[in-house]
Amino acid sequence: MDHEHTAHTHEQHAAHETHGPSHGGTGASWTMAAQATLHCLTGCAIGEVLGMVVGTAFGWGNLPTTLLAIVLAFFFGYALTMRGVLKAGVDLRTALRVALAADTLSIAVMELIDNGTILVWPAAMDAQLGDALFWISLAISLVLAFIVTTPVNKWTIGRGKGHAVVHQYHH
Repeated sequence: MDHEHTAHTHEQHAAHETHGPSHGGTGASWTMAAQATLHCLTGCAIGEVLGMVVGTAFGWGNLPTTLLAIVLAFFFGYALTMRGVLKAGVDLRTALRVALAADTLSIAVMELIDNGTILVWPAAMDAQLGDALFWISLAISLVLAFIVTTPVNKWTIGRGKGHAVVHQYHH
């Protein structure tokens, strides 16, 4: 039992070390960057889809629908990060600061790519909830956002910024 505990503790310690800044110049791993991006994408996708669905269902124009989707993407992105940080026992203000530091650049890049894709995709801005184009363009835009944002997260985590900030609160 002691051997298993020691091995597990060593693995946890090694995993935590990889979340900090790189001292060897190699940066964060692609796996770590992809995990951080998926975490961020989850919040963004929830907000993005909800905003698009609400705006489209109410017959709003493209601008208010897109703005609602962006606001909700940031809200849900930050909320998911804050939920994890609050579980570590920190106060709300600290959790908010951590979420802002961890996710702002990632969410901003994700939203730029996601909404930019929808904007330039022919007829995607005018697609309705019942149209396959609405869901296909949204899904592809989120995949593109993931692809573009992963290297951004790799770069920031490798410098002890972005999602690396969150990991000091994981136990």
